[in-house]
Amino acid sequence: MNPQLCRVDDALQILVGKWKPIILLHLLEEDTLRFSELKRLIPGITQKMLTNQLRDLEEEDIIERVVYPVVPPKVEYSITEYGRTLHPILDAMHSWGTNHLQRKEAKHK
Repeated sequence: MNPQLCRVDDALQILVGKWKPIILLHLLEEDTLRFSELKRLIPGITQKMLTNQLRDLEEEDIIERVVYPVVPPKVEYSITEYGRTLHPILDAMHSWGTNHLQRKEAKHK
């Protein structure tokens, strides 16, 4: 990979954030979730932060938002086919993170 043409930074701009990987993993596992379900599955995230993170992912065509014309409003989120291409990347990052933590723990023993 030519460092001059590296696009890792572009990819990280989409995935970086405390909540985006967690949101994506939940949607990869569950297929479709309502806003309230996502909020419940991610303790500690504020409603505003969840809204912002979902908007960012929707803007990048990673997730899809469907609004149903009912009262009260029903909004569902699902991962797009394009978003599913992130699955192996997230798996690899999870494995690397696990190995890194184990390495650090072993070093400090």
